[in-house]
Amino acid sequence: MRYSFRLAEVVGHVPDPRRRPGTIKAICDYTGLDRHQVAALLKNEVKYIPLDALSKLCDYLIEKGFATAEELPGRLFAVEPEHFWELLARRRRLELCLGVRRGEPGDSLDDAWVVASDSVLLGELLNGVTSLGGTARHKREKEKVEGAPAEPSFDPHPEQLHQSLVFSPGQSSFADYVELAKQVYNGFCSAAGDKALICLGSNKSNPVVEILLAEAFGAVPFETQDGLATANKRHCPIFFRYRGHDPQTPSCCGGVQLSTSEKSDAPGIYYEKSDGTWDACTWNATKQDAAVVFYIHRESQGRLEMMLGGYSGRATRLLARMLARRGEEFWPPVYSGHGIQIGAFVVKFKLQSQSENDPHALLTDLAADSEIVRLAPDVIERRMQIAGEEDM
Repeated sequence: MRYSFRLAEVVGHVPDPRRRPGTIKAICDYTGLDRHQVAALLKNEVKYIPLDALSKLCDYLIEKGFATAEELPGRLFAVEPEHFWELLARRRRLELCLGVRRGEPGDSLDDAWVVASDSVLLGELLNGVTSLGGTARHKREKEKVEGAPAEPSFDPHPEQLHQSLVFSPGQSSFADYVELAKQVYNGFCSAAGDKALICLGSNKSNPVVEILLAEAFGAVPFETQDGLATANKRHCPIFFRYRGHDPQTPSCCGGVQLSTSEKSDAPGIYYEKSDGTWDACTWNATKQDAAVVFYIHRESQGRLEMMLGGYSGRATRLLARMLARRGEEFWPPVYSGHGIQIGAFVVKFKLQSQSENDPHALLTDLAADSEIVRLAPDVIERRMQIAGEEDM
């Protein structure tokens, strides 16, 4: 069991170079600690902390009203997750965001609906969080056999569940669904305490996914990058190549061409490799499909952002089935550094001539051979927007 240091979460510090609240300077002025030590503490990058420094930090937090004496120093420490489902279950506040659609433009919001594939994925997600992917019961039984106390052991689970609904692209005007997506994302960011935002669907069905990926990689959301000279200049290392009938939403991670010099004629999900070239998990109506699992975990802030979605509704259902049976394969993260962990996975599905419109798809489990592609750590590293230290 490992512990993380949550000073950044307690003081509400966000290491964003666009917002410099003077947190480091304020702590240094009060405690007399070195600014590099404080910066490392805010990023959870120290291996130990002297008792004298811990005492000074506790005095600062009490004096400034960030915590009470009864809460300290315990509130500064948290258990780090050790597998995929624990990563979600240890969040105090879990927000689930889905895109909704309307049958007709004039339908009221009460008539908005969630597509079947997202509903299936939501169910498997909640099941995994509450049961730790089906391992919670086995863990308790093992502890009982090994002589643990008779009382059931504590299984981590969210204290608050919150659901957000946004319009899918094409279900309202561009300005309206973008504004609603920004409100949801900004609302999550402003919420205090340990939290997670889980977006179901791709950027084609959930516009908050667009904002999440743009923020992770320093891109401008809802702005196409199709006109770049080469694909390695793209901010996001994952690219959704649209089909002709998909909503042609301007996107930093989606479009119809990787770049002006590289062909990407086949629809599907593209991803960059270590050597700078791009590979693709292409979509085919009867044979192939793909999905993405992406998360960025800022342990020091107690903040997790995740997107789970298929290229198509069929792929989303396949991903739901895969999470139920093989969720732990999306751990560990592909990248760790600078106080963050990133998981970036593309899933290839190979089907046996199964159509997206097969009427039996809702009645039986879809079957497909699957392969999980882990993006290379250096692909993530060279794209990360690392926040610098605050000015004194």
